[in-house]
Amino acid sequence: MIDPPMIDPRAPRFAAWITTFVLAAVLLTQSGWLLVAQGVVFALGAAGRNPYALIWKHVLPRLGRKRTLPAELEDARPPRFAQLVGLAFAVVGAVAFLAGAATVALIATAAALSAAFLNAAFGFCLGCELYLIFKRTTTREGATA
Repeated sequence: MIDPPMIDPRAPRFAAWITTFVLAAVLLTQSGWLLVAQGVVFALGAAGRNPYALIWKHVLPRLGRKRTLPAELEDARPPRFAQLVGLAFAVVGAVAFLAGAATVALIATAAALSAAFLNAAFGFCLGCELYLIFKRTTTREGATA
């Protein structure tokens, strides 16, 4: 079995802060197009290329912010799954905004915002927890995840 990709656990939390601000802006402006842009970020994150995490990794150190690797890295699969969940909410919200169903769009955006804020402020990744539940319920007994 190939080892899972490992990441600095601070990068998804940094990305969650930016996502929180973007989704708050979506709620304030009710912009379907801004939600589409965040959806693209979620899609890239699900593919392991979250632009916000890349800012953490490549841009901040060049701005003079000294950064060392943490003592332990974490499995990238749960945060990638969380990005996929965020993408699902962004798609529902963007389609609803663009179709004129503002209430549905605001609910979907607020749900994604709530999850992003939980991760950013408290380090609790709701999508990651969903991933772990999904793996526990779909993995055969005795097999490893």
